[in-house]
Amino acid sequence: MLRAARDRITAGDLDLPMNAVAKAAGVGVGTVYRHFPTRQVLLESLAAEHFTRLVATADRAAAAPDVAAGVTDLLRSALESQRVDPALALVLARPDAACPETVELGRALTAAVNRLLERARAAGVIRPGITAADIQALLCGLRRAVEVGGDTTTDRYLDVLVRGLRADAG
Repeated sequence: MLRAARDRITAGDLDLPMNAVAKAAGVGVGTVYRHFPTRQVLLESLAAEHFTRLVATADRAAAAPDVAAGVTDLLRSALESQRVDPALALVLARPDAACPETVELGRALTAAVNRLLERARAAGVIRPGITAADIQALLCGLRRAVEVGGDTTTDRYLDVLVRGLRADAG
């Protein structure tokens, strides 16, 4: 079922109808609903692996000796993770989660990003007031901008974001 759902979402079917997933998986729709009671639960199950990797990346960035490089590395990795896994992008764009595991991953990600931001503010790397929620919203928007602008815009748009976050940007 997860493979069928992943194939559909990779092909651009972000609506992910449960009956279509069931048909592609060769099971009844009731079987899908028994394992994934809602579309959101299915999306979170699809995103779990990349979400876990993103948390690990945020932890590494928060501990990086060069805090500026840590910020840039996290932004680049988070953008790429969302581009590679549309389910992750959809999960990160929602303010709430359906699964306890996703809630915990969200908390861990926020904690790691907050540690990174505290270090970055203390080092004068980013402007005061930038929060983990700001970073999340900006990355969701940046992912969409790169999607519209094409792969060649990734580095340019990341550069614009990083420069805009800098303490001396204003």
